[in-house]
Amino acid sequence: MSCLNDLLISKVRVKVLELFYKNPEEMYYVREITRLVKEEINAVRRELERMLDCGLLKSEQRGNRLYYYLNKRYLYHQELQRVVAKSTGLGKKIRRNRRKLGSLSFVMFSGTFASRQAPRVDELDILFIGDVVLAELEELIRAEQKELGREINYAVLSADEFEFRKTRRDPFVMEVLYGVRVMIIGDENEFCHRDLPTS
Repeated sequence: MSCLNDLLISKVRVKVLELFYKNPEEMYYVREITRLVKEEINAVRRELERMLDCGLLKSEQRGNRLYYYLNKRYLYHQELQRVVAKSTGLGKKIRRNRRKLGSLSFVMFSGTFASRQAPRVDELDILFIGDVVLAELEELIRAEQKELGREINYAVLSADEFEFRKTRRDPFVMEVLYGVRVMIIGDENEFCHRDLPTS
């Protein structure tokens, strides 16, 4: 069994992964992790050992406590970051409420937003492309902003508008096309290489 397979088969492991990827700059000790993920301490210890063995986590002794933190050079770091962004938090809510949000061709998070880093002042967090029900979207975004404690910078474009701006090499669209992103809805290859479906 590969190391990656070994990482993804336990409920406790998934909770621990989610904790670290939603808080990538944080360091935690065992009892703190146990409290946050609401699981048995021995189960948490086992998962932490597996993650250390794989290289996903690193540890550091501080006083009498051993702290764990993400190894951002781990081979599958970016892939796991994408999985967590799609399957938890706002990514999960968008996918779960897809029909209520309208006819979405593509939804993507900026790499900065997906990795929970502080954004630049002018940086876009999320782009929605398609026929969007704005009232539903605004409600979802408001709730997430409250949870995050910061404003989310998002944009909504119809497929026609995105295609038009793409053909004109609009700077905003070029940044989206060539920047680091995590696709929440839609196919990455189709987004980069094909014309979008238009109404």
